[in-house]
Amino acid sequence: MRALILGAGGQVGRALAAALPDATALTRAEFDIADPADLDWPAFDVVVNAGAFTDVDGAETADGRAAAWRANATGPGALAAVARRQRGILVHLSSEYVFDGTADRPYVEEDPVAPLSAYGASKAAGDLVVQSVERHYLLRPTWVVGEGRNFVRTMLALAGRGISPTVVDDQIGRPTFAPDLAAAIVHLVTTQAPFGTYHVTGGGEPASWAEVARETYALAGHADLTVTGTTTAAYFADRPAAAKRPLNSVLDTAKAEAAGVDLPDWRARLAEYVGSSQTA
Repeated sequence: MRALILGAGGQVGRALAAALPDATALTRAEFDIADPADLDWPAFDVVVNAGAFTDVDGAETADGRAAAWRANATGPGALAAVARRQRGILVHLSSEYVFDGTADRPYVEEDPVAPLSAYGASKAAGDLVVQSVERHYLLRPTWVVGEGRNFVRTMLALAGRGISPTVVDDQIGRPTFAPDLAAAIVHLVTTQAPFGTYHVTGGGEPASWAEVARETYALAGHADLTVTGTTTAAYFADRPAAAKRPLNSVLDTAKAEAAGVDLPDWRARLAEYVGSSQTA
């Protein structure tokens, strides 16, 4: 498959580059998605946009908001315009932050977006413009864990320093491991699955961030340290400028599963991830 990976320096971009070793992989510094006029789309079977501005709290600042909208909305809009003109296949990654997290069930692909934050709004805008491309795959993962900065690595670092953290226990979701997300993209494209939006997360029972932290500590051999749960409101009480987070981040993955996407249990993947991190 002749693939162009944009945003190749991020967690998902790195996983995609590993899954597609013959692809052309460009970092944000090497290719500005907000200015893709010279992109020769017919030279590729698919263009995957794995780049994004993901600093959720940073997006609440004046500079961060502008950067988030450029990376998450303006850039995808420019790519979508080229894709429509050249009839290319565009793969784009979104986020559960496009929802407000108030539903009492897992979110399905057709649920209306209602973002709570500047970051969520920028991702929702990117979704809408990508969905205007006839030949598109829009994937929504949650709580991505891969090669780079992420929650699990932060917990491993704290555990290694003997720190007992306080972690929110009222935000519920499932970690999504970057190699599984990359594999899902490859599967959808190579099997010519119907174009559209797919929720792709880790499989298994949902959990809170605090439960993911406790599992991480236990797997790392630090079950003696305590992970204390707290509410989102209490955790951010002294940070009024922090972005609002959806409490329910659980996405319904039935559509992806029906398309043959493999969604390994996140707990099994977490055990593998922690094991490999300790031996690295």
